[in-house]
Amino acid sequence: KQFNDPVLDELIQLALENNRDVRIAAARVEEFAARVDIARSGFYPRIGYRADGNRNKLSDDALSSLPPGTPSISNNFQATLNVGWELDVWGKIRRATESARASLLSAEEGRRTVILTLVTSVATSYVELRALDRRLEIARDALESRQKTLELFELQFSGGVVSQLEVAQVRSEYEQAAVSIPSLERQIALLENSLAVLLGQNPGPIPRGKTISELILPTIPEGIPSEVMEQRPDVRAAEQDLVAANAQIGAAKAQYFPSISLTGLLGFASNELSNLASSSASFWSAGGAIAGPVFTGGLVSGQVRVSEAVQKQALEGYLQTIQTAFREVDDALVSNQKSREELEAQARRVAALKEYAEFANIRYNEGQVSYIEVLDSERLLFEAELAYAQNQSAVYTALVNTYKAMGGGWVIEAEEVVKTAEQAQMQKTEETSSTN
Repeated sequence: KQFNDPVLDELIQLALENNRDVRIAAARVEEFAARVDIARSGFYPRIGYRADGNRNKLSDDALSSLPPGTPSISNNFQATLNVGWELDVWGKIRRATESARASLLSAEEGRRTVILTLVTSVATSYVELRALDRRLEIARDALESRQKTLELFELQFSGGVVSQLEVAQVRSEYEQAAVSIPSLERQIALLENSLAVLLGQNPGPIPRGKTISELILPTIPEGIPSEVMEQRPDVRAAEQDLVAANAQIGAAKAQYFPSISLTGLLGFASNELSNLASSSASFWSAGGAIAGPVFTGGLVSGQVRVSEAVQKQALEGYLQTIQTAFREVDDALVSNQKSREELEAQARRVAALKEYAEFANIRYNEGQVSYIEVLDSERLLFEAELAYAQNQSAVYTALVNTYKAMGGGWVIEAEEVVKTAEQAQMQKTEETSSTN
Protein backbone atom coordinates (compact mmCIF):
# COMPACT_ATOMS: atom_id res chain seq x y z
CA LYS A 1 0.00 0.00 0.00
CA GLN A 2 2.96 2.33 0.43
CA PHE A 3 3.38 2.28 -3.35
CA ASN A 4 -0.10 3.88 -3.51
CA ASP A 5 -1.42 1.73 -6.37
CA PRO A 6 -4.90 0.23 -5.74
CA VAL A 7 -4.42 -2.26 -8.59
CA LEU A 8 -1.30 -3.68 -6.93
CA ASP A 9 -3.20 -3.95 -3.63
CA GLU A 10 -5.98 -5.86 -5.37
CA LEU A 11 -3.54 -8.24 -7.06
CA ILE A 12 -1.89 -9.05 -3.74
CA GLN A 13 -5.32 -9.64 -2.19
CA LEU A 14 -6.20 -12.08 -4.99
CA ALA A 15 -2.89 -13.90 -4.58
CA LEU A 16 -3.37 -14.32 -0.83
CA GLU A 17 -6.84 -15.72 -1.39
CA ASN A 18 -6.16 -18.04 -4.33
CA ASN A 19 -2.48 -18.99 -4.47
CA ARG A 20 -1.93 -22.77 -4.48
CA ASP A 21 1.32 -22.68 -2.51
CA VAL A 22 -0.45 -20.87 0.35
CA ARG A 23 -3.18 -23.50 0.39
CA ILE A 24 -0.61 -26.30 0.40
CA ALA A 25 1.20 -24.64 3.31
CA ALA A 26 -2.12 -24.29 5.20
CA ALA A 27 -2.85 -28.00 4.70
CA ARG A 28 0.63 -28.79 5.99
CA VAL A 29 -0.12 -26.85 9.17
CA GLU A 30 -3.31 -28.90 9.59
CA GLU A 31 -1.24 -32.07 9.17
CA PHE A 32 1.18 -31.11 11.95
CA ALA A 33 -1.67 -29.99 14.21
CA ALA A 34 -3.09 -33.51 13.89
CA ARG A 35 0.35 -34.95 14.67
CA VAL A 36 0.35 -32.99 17.93
CA ASP A 37 -2.99 -34.58 18.85
CA ILE A 38 -1.53 -38.00 18.05
CA ALA A 39 1.51 -37.44 20.26
CA ARG A 40 -0.53 -35.90 23.07
CA SER A 41 -3.00 -38.81 23.10
CA GLY A 42 -0.46 -40.86 25.05
CA PHE A 43 -1.18 -38.78 28.16
CA TYR A 44 -4.67 -40.23 28.43
CA PRO A 45 -5.97 -43.75 29.03
CA ARG A 46 -7.20 -45.69 26.06
CA ILE A 47 -10.68 -47.09 26.42
CA GLY A 48 -12.13 -49.60 24.03
CA TYR A 49 -14.99 -52.03 23.75
CA ARG A 50 -15.66 -55.38 22.16
CA ALA A 51 -18.67 -57.59 21.65
CA ASP A 52 -18.65 -61.22 20.51
CA GLY A 53 -21.39 -63.70 19.76
CA ASN A 54 -21.12 -67.17 18.34
CA ARG A 55 -23.13 -70.34 17.97
CA ASN A 56 -21.37 -73.73 17.89
CA LYS A 57 -22.46 -77.24 16.94
CA LEU A 58 -20.43 -80.25 18.06
CA SER A 59 -19.96 -83.25 15.82
CA ASP A 60 -21.54 -86.57 16.83
CA ASP A 61 -18.08 -88.05 17.44
CA ALA A 62 -17.15 -85.21 19.78
CA LEU A 63 -20.51 -85.36 21.52
CA SER A 64 -20.11 -89.10 22.27
CA SER A 65 -17.09 -88.35 24.42
CA LEU A 66 -18.97 -85.80 26.56
CA PRO A 67 -21.31 -86.51 29.49
CA PRO A 68 -24.84 -87.58 28.51
CA GLY A 69 -27.28 -84.68 28.08
CA THR A 70 -24.67 -82.27 26.72
CA PRO A 71 -26.40 -80.24 24.01
CA SER A 72 -24.85 -80.42 20.55
CA ILE A 73 -25.54 -76.74 19.92
CA SER A 74 -24.31 -74.04 22.30
CA ASN A 75 -24.32 -70.24 22.35
CA ASN A 76 -21.74 -67.82 23.73
CA PHE A 77 -22.17 -64.05 24.05
CA GLN A 78 -19.61 -61.65 25.49
CA ALA A 79 -19.32 -57.84 25.86
CA THR A 80 -16.22 -56.20 27.33
CA LEU A 81 -14.90 -52.74 28.14
CA ASN A 82 -11.10 -52.51 28.31
CA VAL A 83 -8.86 -49.73 29.65
CA GLY A 84 -5.12 -49.28 29.13
CA TRP A 85 -2.89 -46.46 30.36
CA GLU A 86 0.86 -46.02 30.03
CA LEU A 87 2.35 -43.97 32.85
CA ASP A 88 4.71 -41.32 31.50
CA VAL A 89 7.20 -41.71 34.34
CA TRP A 90 10.30 -41.02 32.24
CA GLY A 91 8.86 -38.21 30.09
CA LYS A 92 8.85 -40.08 26.79
CA ILE A 93 5.34 -38.91 25.87
CA ARG A 94 6.01 -35.39 27.12
CA ARG A 95 9.13 -35.06 24.99
CA ALA A 96 7.40 -36.53 21.94
CA THR A 97 4.55 -34.05 22.40
CA GLU A 98 7.01 -31.18 22.79
CA SER A 99 8.70 -32.22 19.56
CA ALA A 100 5.39 -32.46 17.70
CA ARG A 101 4.28 -29.06 18.99
CA ALA A 102 7.57 -27.48 17.87
CA SER A 103 7.16 -29.08 14.45
CA LEU A 104 3.68 -27.56 14.28
CA LEU A 105 5.05 -24.11 15.07
CA SER A 106 7.76 -24.63 12.45
CA ALA A 107 5.10 -25.55 9.87
CA GLU A 108 3.15 -22.42 10.81
CA GLU A 109 6.26 -20.31 10.28
CA GLY A 110 6.78 -22.11 6.98
CA ARG A 111 3.30 -21.01 6.01
CA ARG A 112 4.14 -17.43 6.94
CA THR A 113 7.30 -17.73 4.82
CA VAL A 114 5.15 -18.72 1.85
CA ILE A 115 2.87 -15.73 2.47
CA LEU A 116 5.82 -13.34 2.75
CA THR A 117 7.43 -14.74 -0.40
CA LEU A 118 4.13 -14.52 -2.27
CA VAL A 119 3.53 -10.86 -1.36
CA THR A 120 7.12 -10.06 -2.32
CA SER A 121 6.88 -11.93 -5.63
CA VAL A 122 3.64 -10.24 -6.65
CA ALA A 123 4.95 -6.78 -5.80
CA THR A 124 8.26 -7.37 -7.58
CA SER A 125 6.61 -8.89 -10.67
CA TYR A 126 4.15 -6.00 -10.90
CA VAL A 127 6.93 -3.41 -10.69
CA GLU A 128 8.93 -5.26 -13.35
CA LEU A 129 5.82 -5.44 -15.51
CA ARG A 130 5.23 -1.69 -15.28
CA ALA A 131 8.92 -1.06 -16.08
CA LEU A 132 8.64 -3.29 -19.17
CA ASP A 133 5.49 -1.40 -20.16
CA ARG A 134 7.43 1.85 -19.95
CA ARG A 135 10.34 0.45 -21.99
CA LEU A 136 7.90 -0.78 -24.64
CA GLU A 137 6.31 2.67 -24.75
CA ILE A 138 9.74 4.25 -25.24
CA ALA A 139 10.58 1.78 -28.02
CA ARG A 140 7.31 2.39 -29.86
CA ASP A 141 7.70 6.16 -29.61
CA ALA A 142 11.24 5.87 -30.95
CA LEU A 143 10.07 3.61 -33.77
CA GLU A 144 7.33 6.04 -34.76
CA SER A 145 9.73 8.99 -34.71
CA ARG A 146 12.37 7.15 -36.74
CA GLN A 147 9.79 5.94 -39.23
CA LYS A 148 8.87 9.56 -40.00
CA THR A 149 12.54 10.43 -40.33
CA LEU A 150 13.15 7.45 -42.60
CA GLU A 151 10.21 8.41 -44.84
CA LEU A 152 11.55 11.97 -45.02
CA PHE A 153 15.07 10.83 -45.96
CA GLU A 154 13.76 8.42 -48.59
CA LEU A 155 11.82 11.29 -50.08
CA GLN A 156 14.91 13.50 -50.00
CA PHE A 157 17.01 10.75 -51.55
CA SER A 158 14.58 10.44 -54.44
CA GLY A 159 15.03 14.18 -54.95
CA GLY A 160 18.81 13.93 -54.77
CA VAL A 161 19.11 15.94 -51.55
CA VAL A 162 20.75 13.22 -49.41
CA SER A 163 22.92 10.24 -50.23
CA GLN A 164 22.04 6.57 -50.06
CA LEU A 165 24.54 6.22 -47.22
CA GLU A 166 22.54 8.64 -45.07
CA VAL A 167 19.31 6.75 -45.86
CA ALA A 168 20.98 3.47 -44.83
CA GLN A 169 22.09 5.03 -41.54
CA VAL A 170 18.59 6.25 -40.75
CA ARG A 171 17.13 2.87 -41.70
CA SER A 172 19.62 1.15 -39.38
CA GLU A 173 18.42 3.25 -36.43
CA TYR A 174 14.81 2.53 -37.38
CA GLU A 175 15.41 -1.22 -37.40
CA GLN A 176 17.23 -1.02 -34.08
CA ALA A 177 14.07 0.34 -32.46
CA ALA A 178 11.91 -2.17 -34.34
CA VAL A 179 13.90 -5.21 -33.20
CA SER A 180 13.56 -4.26 -29.53
CA ILE A 181 9.74 -4.27 -29.58
CA PRO A 182 9.11 -8.04 -30.08
CA SER A 183 11.62 -8.85 -27.33
CA LEU A 184 9.88 -6.51 -24.88
CA GLU A 185 6.44 -7.85 -25.85
CA ARG A 186 7.67 -11.39 -25.25
CA GLN A 187 9.04 -10.49 -21.81
CA ILE A 188 5.75 -8.80 -20.91
CA ALA A 189 3.67 -11.82 -21.96
CA LEU A 190 5.87 -14.27 -20.01
CA LEU A 191 5.82 -12.08 -16.91
CA GLU A 192 2.03 -11.72 -17.13
CA ASN A 193 1.67 -15.50 -17.28
CA SER A 194 3.98 -15.95 -14.31
CA LEU A 195 2.08 -13.35 -12.31
CA ALA A 196 -1.27 -14.94 -13.20
CA VAL A 197 -0.11 -18.25 -11.73
CA LEU A 198 0.88 -16.45 -8.52
CA LEU A 199 -2.69 -15.14 -8.41
CA GLY A 200 -4.01 -18.71 -8.67
CA GLN A 201 -5.36 -18.04 -12.16
CA ASN A 202 -4.76 -19.40 -15.63
CA PRO A 203 -2.19 -17.50 -17.73
CA GLY A 204 -3.59 -14.31 -19.19
CA PRO A 205 -3.39 -10.50 -19.19
CA ILE A 206 -2.83 -8.60 -15.93
CA PRO A 207 -4.63 -5.31 -15.14
CA ARG A 208 -2.47 -2.20 -14.83
CA GLY A 209 -2.66 0.69 -12.43
CA LYS A 210 -0.21 3.54 -12.10
CA THR A 211 2.85 3.84 -14.30
CA ILE A 212 6.29 3.07 -12.93
CA SER A 213 6.97 6.80 -12.57
CA GLU A 214 3.72 7.41 -10.65
CA LEU A 215 4.41 4.84 -7.93
CA ILE A 216 5.34 6.26 -4.54
CA LEU A 217 8.89 5.43 -3.40
CA PRO A 218 8.89 5.34 0.42
CA THR A 219 12.09 5.77 2.39
CA ILE A 220 13.54 3.29 4.84
CA PRO A 221 13.73 4.67 8.40
CA GLU A 222 17.15 4.89 10.01
CA GLY A 223 18.23 3.16 13.19
CA ILE A 224 16.37 -0.12 12.63
CA PRO A 225 17.53 -2.56 15.35
CA SER A 226 18.81 -6.02 14.46
CA GLU A 227 16.01 -7.50 16.57
CA VAL A 228 13.64 -6.98 13.63
CA MET A 229 15.09 -10.17 12.16
CA GLU A 230 13.49 -12.12 14.99
CA GLN A 231 10.19 -11.70 13.12
CA ARG A 232 11.55 -13.43 10.01
CA PRO A 233 9.53 -16.64 9.54
CA ASP A 234 12.55 -18.65 8.42
CA VAL A 235 14.45 -17.76 11.61
CA ARG A 236 11.47 -18.72 13.74
CA ALA A 237 11.00 -21.96 11.82
CA ALA A 238 14.68 -22.90 12.24
CA GLU A 239 14.40 -22.19 15.97
CA GLN A 240 11.37 -24.49 16.30
CA ASP A 241 13.14 -27.19 14.27
CA LEU A 242 15.94 -27.04 16.84
CA VAL A 243 13.44 -27.32 19.70
CA ALA A 244 11.82 -30.35 18.03
CA ALA A 245 15.15 -32.06 17.42
CA ASN A 246 16.24 -31.46 21.02
CA ALA A 247 13.00 -32.95 22.34
CA GLN A 248 13.49 -36.04 20.17
CA ILE A 249 16.72 -36.77 22.06
CA GLY A 250 14.75 -36.97 25.32
CA ALA A 251 12.15 -39.21 23.72
CA ALA A 252 14.86 -41.52 22.39
CA LYS A 253 16.69 -41.74 25.74
CA ALA A 254 13.43 -42.58 27.51
CA GLN A 255 13.46 -45.92 25.66
CA TYR A 256 16.29 -47.07 27.96
CA PHE A 257 13.80 -47.11 30.84
CA PRO A 258 10.92 -49.53 31.36
CA SER A 259 7.39 -48.75 30.28
CA ILE A 260 4.80 -49.00 33.05
CA SER A 261 1.17 -49.53 32.10
CA LEU A 262 -2.10 -50.23 33.86
CA THR A 263 -4.84 -52.35 32.33
CA GLY A 264 -8.42 -53.15 33.27
CA LEU A 265 -11.21 -55.23 31.84
CA LEU A 266 -14.91 -55.22 32.65
CA GLY A 267 -17.41 -57.36 30.82
CA PHE A 268 -20.36 -59.72 30.64
CA ALA A 269 -20.43 -63.29 29.34
CA SER A 270 -23.39 -65.62 29.00
CA ASN A 271 -24.69 -68.56 27.01
CA GLU A 272 -27.97 -66.73 26.50
CA LEU A 273 -28.27 -63.26 25.05
CA SER A 274 -31.15 -62.42 27.40
CA ASN A 275 -28.94 -63.07 30.44
CA LEU A 276 -25.97 -61.05 29.17
CA ALA A 277 -26.78 -57.97 31.28
CA SER A 278 -27.45 -59.87 34.53
CA SER A 279 -25.09 -59.54 37.46
CA SER A 280 -24.29 -63.23 37.38
CA ALA A 281 -22.79 -62.80 33.89
CA SER A 282 -20.36 -60.03 34.86
CA PHE A 283 -16.61 -60.43 35.21
CA TRP A 284 -13.62 -58.10 35.55
CA SER A 285 -9.87 -58.03 35.79
CA ALA A 286 -7.21 -55.44 36.66
CA GLY A 287 -3.47 -55.48 36.49
CA GLY A 288 -0.28 -53.71 35.70
CA ALA A 289 2.70 -54.41 33.52
CA ILE A 290 6.28 -53.26 33.31
CA ALA A 291 8.47 -53.89 30.29
CA GLY A 292 11.91 -52.65 29.40
CA PRO A 293 14.89 -53.43 27.20
CA VAL A 294 17.69 -55.74 28.27
CA PHE A 295 19.52 -56.27 24.99
CA THR A 296 18.47 -54.62 21.73
CA GLY A 297 21.59 -55.04 19.67
CA GLY A 298 22.27 -51.31 19.70
CA LEU A 299 18.75 -50.31 18.58
CA VAL A 300 18.06 -47.79 21.34
CA SER A 301 21.59 -46.37 21.43
CA GLY A 302 21.48 -46.00 17.66
CA GLN A 303 18.21 -44.10 17.84
CA VAL A 304 19.71 -41.81 20.49
CA ARG A 305 22.74 -41.12 18.29
CA VAL A 306 20.46 -40.43 15.35
CA SER A 307 18.48 -37.92 17.42
CA GLU A 308 21.66 -36.23 18.63
CA ALA A 309 23.01 -35.97 15.08
CA VAL A 310 19.71 -34.48 13.87
CA GLN A 311 19.88 -31.97 16.73
CA LYS A 312 23.39 -30.94 15.67
CA GLN A 313 22.17 -30.45 12.11
CA ALA A 314 19.25 -28.35 13.35
CA LEU A 315 21.60 -26.22 15.47
CA GLU A 316 23.95 -25.54 12.59
CA GLY A 317 20.97 -24.88 10.34
CA TYR A 318 19.61 -22.38 12.85
CA LEU A 319 22.94 -20.54 13.06
CA GLN A 320 23.26 -20.58 9.29
CA THR A 321 19.75 -19.13 8.93
CA ILE A 322 20.69 -16.26 11.26
CA GLN A 323 23.87 -15.55 9.30
CA THR A 324 21.93 -15.64 6.05
CA ALA A 325 19.38 -13.24 7.52
CA PHE A 326 22.11 -10.73 8.43
CA ARG A 327 23.61 -11.03 4.95
CA GLU A 328 20.27 -10.57 3.20
CA VAL A 329 19.43 -7.49 5.27
CA ASP A 330 22.81 -5.93 4.60
CA ASP A 331 22.60 -6.80 0.89
CA ALA A 332 19.11 -5.31 0.69
CA LEU A 333 20.14 -2.07 2.42
CA VAL A 334 23.20 -1.67 0.20
CA SER A 335 21.15 -2.45 -2.94
CA ASN A 336 18.46 0.01 -1.88
CA GLN A 337 20.95 2.83 -1.35
CA LYS A 338 23.09 2.21 -4.41
CA SER A 339 20.17 1.60 -6.76
CA ARG A 340 18.72 4.99 -5.79
CA GLU A 341 22.08 6.65 -6.40
CA GLU A 342 22.31 4.88 -9.76
CA LEU A 343 18.78 6.02 -10.67
CA GLU A 344 19.66 9.63 -9.84
CA ALA A 345 22.79 9.43 -11.98
CA GLN A 346 20.83 7.83 -14.80
CA ALA A 347 18.23 10.60 -14.61
CA ARG A 348 20.98 13.19 -14.98
CA ARG A 349 22.37 11.24 -17.95
CA VAL A 350 18.95 11.18 -19.65
CA ALA A 351 18.59 14.94 -19.13
CA ALA A 352 22.05 15.55 -20.58
CA LEU A 353 21.38 13.34 -23.60
CA LYS A 354 18.08 15.13 -24.28
CA GLU A 355 19.98 18.38 -24.34
CA TYR A 356 22.61 16.78 -26.58
CA ALA A 357 19.91 15.58 -29.02
CA GLU A 358 18.32 19.05 -29.13
CA PHE A 359 21.61 20.78 -29.91
CA ALA A 360 22.51 18.13 -32.47
CA ASN A 361 19.25 18.79 -34.32
CA ILE A 362 19.81 22.56 -34.17
CA ARG A 363 23.36 22.26 -35.49
CA TYR A 364 22.19 19.88 -38.23
CA ASN A 365 19.44 22.27 -39.33
CA GLU A 366 22.05 25.02 -39.44
CA GLY A 367 24.26 22.80 -41.60
CA GLN A 368 27.10 22.65 -39.08
CA VAL A 369 27.11 18.86 -38.58
CA SER A 370 26.00 15.79 -40.53
CA TYR A 371 22.94 13.79 -39.65
CA ILE A 372 25.22 11.11 -38.18
CA GLU A 373 25.59 13.41 -35.17
CA VAL A 374 21.80 13.49 -34.75
CA LEU A 375 21.50 9.73 -35.12
CA ASP A 376 24.22 9.18 -32.55
CA SER A 377 22.54 11.48 -30.01
CA GLU A 378 19.14 9.84 -30.54
CA ARG A 379 20.59 6.36 -30.19
CA LEU A 380 22.30 7.23 -26.93
CA LEU A 381 19.12 8.87 -25.61
CA PHE A 382 17.04 5.82 -26.58
CA GLU A 383 19.39 3.47 -24.73
CA ALA A 384 19.56 5.77 -21.70
CA GLU A 385 15.76 6.02 -21.43
CA LEU A 386 15.45 2.23 -21.57
CA ALA A 387 18.13 1.88 -18.89
CA TYR A 388 16.39 4.49 -16.71
CA ALA A 389 13.11 2.53 -16.78
CA GLN A 390 15.01 -0.63 -15.86
CA ASN A 391 16.74 1.20 -13.00
CA GLN A 392 13.36 2.36 -11.71
CA SER A 393 12.33 -1.28 -11.45
CA ALA A 394 15.59 -2.10 -9.64
CA VAL A 395 14.94 0.62 -7.04
CA TYR A 396 11.44 -0.66 -6.21
CA THR A 397 12.65 -4.26 -6.21
CA ALA A 398 15.42 -3.36 -3.76
CA LEU A 399 12.85 -1.74 -1.49
CA VAL A 400 10.62 -4.83 -1.61
CA ASN A 401 13.61 -7.07 -0.87
CA THR A 402 14.50 -4.90 2.12
CA TYR A 403 11.08 -5.46 3.66
CA LYS A 404 11.34 -9.16 2.90
CA ALA A 405 14.80 -9.44 4.47
CA MET A 406 13.49 -7.81 7.64
CA GLY A 407 10.61 -10.23 7.93
CA GLY A 408 8.05 -8.07 6.20
CA GLY A 409 6.01 -5.56 8.13
CA TRP A 410 3.02 -6.71 6.05
CA VAL A 411 3.20 -10.44 6.85
CA ILE A 412 0.82 -10.32 9.84
CA GLU A 413 -1.78 -8.31 7.94
CA ALA A 414 -1.39 -10.58 4.92
CA GLU A 415 -1.83 -13.61 7.14
CA GLU A 416 -5.18 -12.26 8.31
CA VAL A 417 -6.30 -11.98 4.68
CA VAL A 418 -5.32 -15.62 4.12
CA LYS A 419 -7.19 -16.78 7.22
CA THR A 420 -10.31 -14.90 6.17
CA ALA A 421 -10.14 -16.50 2.72
CA GLU A 422 -9.66 -19.97 4.26
CA GLN A 423 -12.64 -19.52 6.56
CA ALA A 424 -14.79 -18.39 3.65
CA GLN A 425 -13.69 -21.43 1.65
CA MET A 426 -14.46 -23.79 4.53
CA GLN A 427 -17.89 -22.22 5.01
CA LYS A 428 -18.58 -22.57 1.30
CA THR A 429 -17.56 -26.23 1.42
CA GLU A 430 -19.80 -26.90 4.43
CA GLU A 431 -22.75 -25.21 2.72
CA THR A 432 -22.21 -27.32 -0.39
CA SER A 433 -22.00 -30.51 1.68
CA SER A 434 -25.18 -29.72 3.59
CA THR A 435 -27.01 -28.96 0.34
CA ASN A 436 -25.94 -32.27 -1.15
